[in-house]
Amino acid sequence: MKKYRIKGGNELSGEVGISGSKNVVTKALIASCLTDEEVVLENVPLISDFLIMIDLIKAIGGQVTLDGHSVRVQVKTITKNKIPLEIGAKVKTSSMFLAPLLVRSRQAHIPNPGGCRIGARPIDRHIEGLEKMGASIGYASEDGYFHAYTEGLVGAEYTFEKNTHTGTETLILAAVLAKGKTILKNAAQEPEIDDLIELLNKMGARVKRTEPRVIEIEGVEKLHGATHSIMADRNEAVTFAVISALTGGKIWMKNFSLSDMQAFLDVYEKAGGAYEEKDGAVRFYIPEQLVPVNVTTEPYPGFMTDWQGPWALLMTQAQGESILHETIYENRFMYVTELQKMGAKLEQFTPEVDDPKQLYNFNYDPEKKYQQGLRIFGKTPLHNAVLNMYDLRAGATVVIASLIANGKSTIFGTEIVERGYEQFHERLQDLGAQVEVLEEE
Repeated sequence: MKKYRIKGGNELSGEVGISGSKNVVTKALIASCLTDEEVVLENVPLISDFLIMIDLIKAIGGQVTLDGHSVRVQVKTITKNKIPLEIGAKVKTSSMFLAPLLVRSRQAHIPNPGGCRIGARPIDRHIEGLEKMGASIGYASEDGYFHAYTEGLVGAEYTFEKNTHTGTETLILAAVLAKGKTILKNAAQEPEIDDLIELLNKMGARVKRTEPRVIEIEGVEKLHGATHSIMADRNEAVTFAVISALTGGKIWMKNFSLSDMQAFLDVYEKAGGAYEEKDGAVRFYIPEQLVPVNVTTEPYPGFMTDWQGPWALLMTQAQGESILHETIYENRFMYVTELQKMGAKLEQFTPEVDDPKQLYNFNYDPEKKYQQGLRIFGKTPLHNAVLNMYDLRAGATVVIASLIANGKSTIFGTEIVERGYEQFHERLQDLGAQVEVLEEE
């Protein structure tokens, strides 16, 4: 177990390349299990979630060769249809192994999904869709596993009740080898899903997005090998954009697309932030005083839930009061107490909503009292503190806060941020940040 010690207040500068997307590569690895031929993935991020997924592929009989930021995957035969609990419970995407295991071995045994505890991660929408395609799935509380069986998946029409990124991808992965046509309505629209579709089509699948939220899949008998480069991680891009803006505006970011973070750019510029493009790189900076802007998180193409922690921090440096309304997850403000330790003035509250069951993307329970709103009062200077990481994006948020705070901060739980940011502290050090990595006592 390790911790960071960060001395804040330094102006950072230099170049940083944005890694391949965490939210694509983990799903692309699962897609690789749909064929007995070799699949090559390039621009992969060397993060712990990626390495855990490799372990899961090996556990079901696959062969994996990692060479720098390229990985070769071949699953000639699935030798085990049960995902090990001690590995699968670490990542939420382990539940998506339902698709390749069902289509290739007709049964799958999957533990409850893991990952960050930013709210309930129900896979009921995945299961309902798979059952409509001919799977029988039950949960056994005595062993913590979902047990799934099928005599052969068939195409179906399914409408998602709520937006679900992994649910959409799971049903796509299952449908590409199902018999007949599958139509997914109210499907998630994120660019990461389209990147996964591109890989599947390279493998011989027949998947197309006929409308923004409608995806049609014609099942094929067999998929083949392919080579695919993973798109850039737009969450990491926003993280480094905020770091640059708050530490002097001299960090030049490369290897990503501004168009993938348009919803962030819209509110960032409205708040008084600016960016400059030069020689294929981009820097984010604040020319004058930031002004407060209210933000509501939404499914794509709206403001992404993963961006709200860094955004809240940015608003602590704006002059005035702003409001952040989280509608995707019910437990996404775990960074709030940490920023309050550093002098930030933040206040959670319950927003007045006409139809909360319709608005919120999680399974809303009217018996519970949710505090989905956050008031942010700026501008506040931040000081050092002893901090904790509670989830991936909250972890990145407290790291950024420590970089601009006065004094030395100590941050526990750094393994959480390593789930989604490759060599995070080394890259910050290369930009001039004073970051020490220490063993926890």
